[in-house]
This record gives sequence, structure tokens and C-alpha cells, in this order.
Amino acid sequence: MQHRPADVAAVRRALDEARSASAAGEVPIGAVVLDASGAVLGVGRNAREATHDPTAHAEVVALRAAGEALGTWRLDGCTLAVTLEPCPMCAGAAWLSRVGRVVFGAWNADYGAAGSLWDVLRDGRLNHSPEVVSGVLADECSAVLAEFFADRRTTD
Repeated sequence: MQHRPADVAAVRRALDEARSASAAGEVPIGAVVLDASGAVLGVGRNAREATHDPTAHAEVVALRAAGEALGTWRLDGCTLAVTLEPCPMCAGAAWLSRVGRVVFGAWNADYGAAGSLWDVLRDGRLNHSPEVVSGVLADECSAVLAEFFADRRTTD
């Protein structure tokens, strides 16, 4: 599947955040929030270990930064790009923020809530359904995670 160049660029930016998370000993997941023109409003990477905050997932960090940048929690027309399919908490945060699109790289077979295990973002019972684009740079996103966990298994 051919993806929009802007989506590829956004996931590449999220991959930079994921690699930074990995270097800091965090699970390498990165996210970025863009406005409708493609300007970056917020970036995030997993920070649970550093902050001792179970909600410090990359998506939540990026959504909080975007809300702060805009001065509102409503992120209408924005795109959340992330390296891994959002978990239920992050899918819920994306839905509650009213982002217009969620773009992700790798599927999350363990906790995915954007089409794999659950499909929170497209649940017709909810009052808002963002567009979901999957598989953007999926192999590269998966490789970053696989390398991190392989390294953890050999050093633990």
C-alpha cells in the first residue's frame, strides 16, 4: 500500500522519538501530533520509567504537548502519528482529544486498539471516529522494537 508522503514523514519523526526512548531505557515508541498544515504541535516518547507514570505513553505525552501548544484539549483536524498501534488507553486519549487522523506503523498484537485486538477508534457507538491509517513504515517500526527487546533479553 502506498502511503501519503506526509504520513511517512510523520512516522519517521516518531521513529526518531522512539530511538531516543530506547537510548533512555524506555520501550521505543514515539509519537508526533501535527496540525492540518503539517506543522508539529507536539512530540512524545515513552517515559514511564523516567517519570514513574503509567500513563506516560508516547501518544499521551504528544497529545498533552499538542494541547498545550494550541491552548485547548480539542485537537480537531490534527493527526497523531505513532510507531506502534495505540493501546486502549492511548486510543481512548486520541478519541477524547478529537484528532482527525491516527497514523501508525507496526501492529500491536498484544494490546492494539486500532484494529487488531480491539477497534476503539472506529467503534460506531462513540461520537467521534478519526480516520485510521496503518502500516506506515511498519517493518522499520517493528525492527526498532524487536532490537530493543532482543537487547534486553541478552543483557538481563
